[in-house]
Order: sequence, then structure tokens, then C-alpha cells
Amino acid sequence: MPTTPRWLNDEERRAWLAYVEFSTLLADHLNRQLRRDAGMTHADYSLLAFLSRAPEGSLGMSELAQRLKITRSRLTHAVNRLCEDGLVDRREDPADGRGQLAVLTEQGKALLVEIAPGHVEAVRRAVFDALTPEQVRQFGEIGEAISDALHRVDSAHADPAVLPWRRR
Repeated sequence: MPTTPRWLNDEERRAWLAYVEFSTLLADHLNRQLRRDAGMTHADYSLLAFLSRAPEGSLGMSELAQRLKITRSRLTHAVNRLCEDGLVDRREDPADGRGQLAVLTEQGKALLVEIAPGHVEAVRRAVFDALTPEQVRQFGEIGEAISDALHRVDSAHADPAVLPWRRR
């Protein structure tokens, strides 16, 4: 039986449209900054950053796909491209003979050390310099609340196989 949609009220609509606009503008801003300063996309930078924070600079491909929220096929293409650039290596996972690890190389670490300050400055100028300390705290709480809600919805209602990082 069809239900009546729960339409957004004026304040919810204003908040939603502001989010849509700023998220689009921010993604474009960060991509342009990284392409200009490092010749890479924000997605590739994020991949390198996740590896840099992992123990020994390595993660299993499935775990990395999950963290990046992308398909394993898309991750494979990205890792292959970064391997060609000498920034990442692929190795067999000693704990799982069928799995592979993505490993940040010394060249990848050096690149992150070089480009991270400019990227952090771009994030700071675009986001945190525009907010008061209280808004920063609220922004973190809001992001965590929405992420938690999405994780609950996905785990309760979605076939895990339809999640992008579970697809091949």
C-alpha cells in the first residue's frame, strides 16, 4: 500500500540544498587543488592517505575498497595506476593466500609528505576557516550521526552484495 511521502519542510529543504551545493563545490575544489599541485585526483590521494595510516602502510584490497566505498574493480584500476607511478605496490597477503595487499611505497610516502600540507591548507580554507569552533564540533557530530544512520540502514535493509565495495 503506497504511503504519503514525508516531504521536507522549509528548514530541512534549505539544509539539504546547502549540503548538495557545498559537497559538490568542495569535491571540485579539492580535486582541482590536487590535480594542480600533485597531478592526481582526490580519490587517489584518499587511497594513499588510507595506506599511510595503516600498519606498515598496507591494507588488503577488500578492506581498502570498503574504506574508500568503491568497487573492487575500480580499486584495482586505481591501484594499478598508482603502481605504474611507483606510489603503491601489490603483494600477496601472507595471511590469505588468495588475497592481495596494497602497500604504500617509499616514493608514495614521500609524495604524501610533499603534498599533504597544501591539501590540508585547501581543506582548512574551504571548510574550517569558515566555521566557528562550536560549528566544527557540531559538523563532526552531524557527520558521525548521518554516517551511523547510513550504516544502520545499509546493514538492516540492504543486501550486502549491492554495496559498492562488495561488488567486483
